[in-house]
Amino acid sequence: MPASATKSLRVAVLADSDTRWKWGALTAQRLAPKDAGIRLDGYLLRGRATPTARQLKEVGVQADSLREVTGVEFLRGMAGAVEDPYDVLVLALVGGGVQAMLHGLRAAWAGAGERPVVVTGYVGVVYEKLTDGLLLRHGADVVLANSRHDADRFRAVYEGVGADASAVTEVALPFLGGAPYTGEHDPYTVVFAAQPSVPDSRKDRAYLLNRLIGHARRHPEREVLLKLRSKPGEHTTHIEELPYQKLAQGADLPANFRLVYGHMGEVLDRTDLLVTVSSTAALEALHRRIPTAVLTDLGVREVLGNHHFTGSGCLASWDQLDAGHRPVADEEWVARQGVAAGGTPSGGGTYETAFDTARERIAKLLDRPGGLPPLNPYYTPVTAPGYLPGILARHHLGPDGVPLPGAPAADKEPGPVRQIVRRAARGAYRHGVQRVAPVIRRMGEL
Repeated sequence: MPASATKSLRVAVLADSDTRWKWGALTAQRLAPKDAGIRLDGYLLRGRATPTARQLKEVGVQADSLREVTGVEFLRGMAGAVEDPYDVLVLALVGGGVQAMLHGLRAAWAGAGERPVVVTGYVGVVYEKLTDGLLLRHGADVVLANSRHDADRFRAVYEGVGADASAVTEVALPFLGGAPYTGEHDPYTVVFAAQPSVPDSRKDRAYLLNRLIGHARRHPEREVLLKLRSKPGEHTTHIEELPYQKLAQGADLPANFRLVYGHMGEVLDRTDLLVTVSSTAALEALHRRIPTAVLTDLGVREVLGNHHFTGSGCLASWDQLDAGHRPVADEEWVARQGVAAGGTPSGGGTYETAFDTARERIAKLLDRPGGLPPLNPYYTPVTAPGYLPGILARHHLGPDGVPLPGAPAADKEPGPVRQIVRRAARGAYRHGVQRVAPVIRRMGEL
């Protein structure tokens, strides 16, 4: 029965990393009607970036249930739930994962009378592979854009290839919030928000670390924090080949310099200047009107993602910051990016109303007479015969979206021995992806 009738929403979120779980779960909560409850079931896609218990705790989002699944296991579960389907399914996955699940779900729900509204989108700033990522997400009922700027770009891409653009729906980042910045703390606190893969070279990462340490030495009256995403051995959305923790080992660190973990919102509570290359943390800080610097030291380049901040007023170098510069964000740019500085996010209105349009769209889809039509991705064996089969095969699906023979699944709970073997195999896989492969790549660059 639709949420509009029951005044509650049953939502499933399928996520493949800690960051995407955070985005997906918070998005699900924002999509629920304001006067309704929500039942949230989380599914963590098994892979190299499956979040640890510590990472899940740091995200701070509570689910009614949470379990780890393979892609095929998830699809079989969705096929078995046609008698009592979810209202909404949020696919918080990388583009290829979204595309595979769309085709898998289309096959799983063939002939079903009802199915959930399928929602997808992006965790933060979209600064690379715009067309590729968007077309891999096409076919969902709702494709969320985090700002007016993104919504315009998304529609242009879909319309440019002749695909239906009606699914694009403007919202805002679901994790913005916290108390507005009211003035300097004692001590004045500078926070550098690290990113796992930007920049990606040892030279550039060592440079940024040394400049941060140098800033702490030049300003002993300040507290300088290096905010880290993960602890050694944990994995995030992007592979981190050279953790700052390792680069800092053995360095002569000043007393006012510290490495910190934890929830970004809690760190921002005591931040007077947020510094980053291109982290989404910049948007969180701008939302709270915290002075924010996007570094230009390594250039303003697409590969770094800081080109997204051109026109923001936030671009600055370490030399400027060492000299006392405090960037002032451009209000028009901030508003267009869906960041509610001053309470006016994209399109006017308040941050609290940013998801109203999405809620209304989902309610209409749930009340659609006769139920929802089959999912209809742009990529098919006809439109992309040399691309789509490979994407589906990586998730053990055939060209028709049906699981291939021998695809890994969990029709029943594995025994203790199998559980141990599975954990060992997954650990070996992660070690290979994140430890051995990077070494081989670096050796190949010599």
